[in-house]
Amino acid sequence: MGSYDKAIESYKKTLTMAASVAASVMLVRGVINEFVPHEVWNFLFSGLNQLRSRVSPHHTIVIEENEGFCTNQVFDAVRTYLASRINTNMQRLRVSRVDESKNIMVSMEAGEEMIDKFDGTEFKWQLVCRENTASSSMNNNNFRQLEMRSYELHFHKDYKDKALKEYLPFILQKAKEINEHERTLKIYMNEGDMWCPVDLHHPSTFDTLAMDSELKQSLMDDLAMFVKRRDYYKRIGKAWKRGYLLYGPPGTGKSSLVAAIANYLKFDVYDLELTEVRWNSTLRRLLIGMSNRSILVIEDIDCTIELQQRDDNNYAGGDDEKITLSGLLNFVDGLWSTSGEERIIVFTTNYKERLDPALTRPGRMDMHIHMGYCSPCGFRVLVRNYHSIDNHAMFPEIDGLLKEVEVTPAEVAEVLMKSDITDVALEGLIEFLKGKKERATEGEKEGENSGEEKDLLELEGGESRIMTPTTTSEIED
Repeated sequence: MGSYDKAIESYKKTLTMAASVAASVMLVRGVINEFVPHEVWNFLFSGLNQLRSRVSPHHTIVIEENEGFCTNQVFDAVRTYLASRINTNMQRLRVSRVDESKNIMVSMEAGEEMIDKFDGTEFKWQLVCRENTASSSMNNNNFRQLEMRSYELHFHKDYKDKALKEYLPFILQKAKEINEHERTLKIYMNEGDMWCPVDLHHPSTFDTLAMDSELKQSLMDDLAMFVKRRDYYKRIGKAWKRGYLLYGPPGTGKSSLVAAIANYLKFDVYDLELTEVRWNSTLRRLLIGMSNRSILVIEDIDCTIELQQRDDNNYAGGDDEKITLSGLLNFVDGLWSTSGEERIIVFTTNYKERLDPALTRPGRMDMHIHMGYCSPCGFRVLVRNYHSIDNHAMFPEIDGLLKEVEVTPAEVAEVLMKSDITDVALEGLIEFLKGKKERATEGEKEGENSGEEKDLLELEGGESRIMTPTTTSEIED
């Protein structure tokens, strides 16, 4: 028999032996499954796992996607955090988006591993997916998902306390910051005693606002300080809120400033229409229904509604009486002001002098912000927004005209938008400002002339009144 035939014969014997061993293993496994209770197997495997965990230098934390019927917030936080630090060189990635206004989320796929370093310590993450053996169908309207997901965090056992007390709390905080930054803001409108939300996509920011630069920076600093002072407000015994009064002519950017504050702080906006509120009790339900980290806005507060005073003859007291100034003030800085935290209250008006002093005193409206006519500084912001330039030969002439003419930022913006050609837009603005200046000059002259005519008429009228009795008596005679 040749060497080739011997090799073939040896190969056949090996296959026969392997098949025999496999069959024996399957037979033994079947016998064990048949006669050894499932509980015994669980006990054996549990013991083996405990032994392995004692011998192994590594620990594992398992974070399930759900806890009963509730979503595990730690799982969501880990997913958000890891997505912000994902290694795109992984062989398999998961891509998702649930809102067209948001960016695509790139995250780990099942089976992939990712190393994250925290304070010099390495932590290894793995996404594990397994079939839900408890149920995979809908029974009696009770749906259980087909797949159960969990994140497994592996680390050296020496860092167990660090993982639980430092690393995971750090992830929760970072995920909160990421969600706050990326979430879609809402603006709420009141209907009856309910708030109705819609998405707020107003693009206004402090960079695009045509405001005096020093005033803008002062406001931003005030807002930044406010959101960091939770413990301070608690220590001094005051509600964690801040009030701003925005006043000035129409078209000066009061509403845009509110949107800029919302985008800067990532706060939702509650636009309260007081004319839709009839009773103090309704007002109270609306205001306590606001979320924390939000902005309450009452626009044109001087003319939206005539608030009853406590000393009015028609005021009879009681929770269900018509809405009163005191009802509003109780929420602004009374006992009801403590029903929420980290809130901004904004009143806007075109006529500050018409407001009741009770509304504007310190502690209610902490900062009064005058939204004035367009200045050269505001013009620079607008022309940068609409034409992406920082300097031009026509700027000095425009600056001079802006100092002589009262024109709102809205009017300037409207002229700048009429042409995409910068020179044409700026020439149009110059003509517009010159026209306003001429009309203002003519108006002053007409005012002077009318004033002279009025003085003359009053003088003539006075002489007529003095001479009338004499003239009358002469006629009668």
